[in-house]
Amino acid sequence: HGVVRCALGWACWKTYVGRPEADHVRSLALNQLGNGLQMVARHEDALSVQEAHLAMIRRIGASEEDILVVLNNLANTYRALGRLDEVLRVRQEVYSGRLALLGKEHGQTMTAASNYAMSLLEQNRRKEAKALLRKTLPVVRRVLGDTHEFAFRTRGIYAMALYQDPAATLDDLHEAVTTLEDAERIARRVLGGAHPTAVGIEHVLREARETLAAREDDDVSSVCEGVAAMTPGGA
Repeated sequence: HGVVRCALGWACWKTYVGRPEADHVRSLALNQLGNGLQMVARHEDALSVQEAHLAMIRRIGASEEDILVVLNNLANTYRALGRLDEVLRVRQEVYSGRLALLGKEHGQTMTAASNYAMSLLEQNRRKEAKALLRKTLPVVRRVLGDTHEFAFRTRGIYAMALYQDPAATLDDLHEAVTTLEDAERIARRVLGGAHPTAVGIEHVLREARETLAAREDDDVSSVCEGVAAMTPGGA
């Protein structure tokens, strides 16, 4: 971790930099260097290494799997730099690649789908995020079960896509609250109430409930105003 990871990255690169460009170990060393720089928040340096690495492995015709690994690392660096448009573009490419290469039930594909959905939310493209998660969540629950931490994360993201949408209906908000209440109950039973995942779900659930309550209050106020505005004898 941290500076040790960065030092090891430099050591790997210095050790294997003299190998041919197509040598797999040399490529792995470059990957370690990029990750090490990222670990110490040298994101601009990490970006330079990762972009050079991606160009190199594409030039030498590396496997799709190797390319997807580097793209995923690159997306993390873009996110650290606040370059969300690039994050979204790369996350979409990684998800599409994983889906084609591994199928929808593979763990890496499900992770890629979750990451892509989060990027969509960050760009306020909630309709697309909901559509993606409605396809992904049943797969996650079928393959991993409701007690897996990744299932909790995916359900949380789906609920956020519902209740954070300004155009959400009351049904959407009720679904978000119900989804989170079920996830919180299971998380507390399986992980304990103090577990970070359970605490995180509780926080999101509180936000969802507040959003629902505010919407219901607005609807009641609108009805009352409508009634008050009716003239005597009106319909």
